[in-house]
Amino acid sequence: MKQNKRRFGMIVMVVAVILVIGVVAVIGICNGLVKGYARDKTFDTTDAIPHRTVGLLLGTAPITPQGAHNYYFDYRIEAAARLFQAGKIDYILVSGDNHDRDYDEPTCMRDSLVAHGVPADRIVLDYAGFRTLDSIVRAKEIFGQDSLTIISQKFHNERAIYLAKSSGISAVGYNARDVARRAKYIKIHGREYLARVKMFLDLLTDKQPRFLGKKEETPF
Repeated sequence: MKQNKRRFGMIVMVVAVILVIGVVAVIGICNGLVKGYARDKTFDTTDAIPHRTVGLLLGTAPITPQGAHNYYFDYRIEAAARLFQAGKIDYILVSGDNHDRDYDEPTCMRDSLVAHGVPADRIVLDYAGFRTLDSIVRAKEIFGQDSLTIISQKFHNERAIYLAKSSGISAVGYNARDVARRAKYIKIHGREYLARVKMFLDLLTDKQPRFLGKKEETPF
């Protein structure tokens, strides 16, 4: 009996080890594919980045769900305004979540962009960018864009650029500053590895945006 229990325990341990190795391998492969494709397509300075008519600013809220100040919001706004003022984009398509009256990422971002000197008539809002996939697909299908500069933190830009390729969009990324606080950095970047795996599952299953709707008329 003891020998059978020991044998069963060894089998469980081996299976667990194989599963862990498999998960790590899948995460590593997905991460490698994303980083490999985005290499040389993200930029930290306005000098090097090519001009595109439209910059796609990926949404986030000024306040975190825990009620803290969200520096990712600040840094994305700064990056988008800097890119516009450098003449490297002519319009900003702000794509974010507006799932209820009290949560409106696009409007908050527009107001902040205007406060940073971006003219309101150069900003277009997409209220149905519930996820990065939704923002990218809608930029193509609803707003008619096949060439974009994506604006977010580098890790987010890399995934968005890969999604853009899958939607037939030629995209580069302008990297906003990352958040320096160690705990926040580890949490967000750890979650990004899982998001990249989820992205490939979405692509394999032809996942569509939560809401698509009709084409929008735009000034660009």
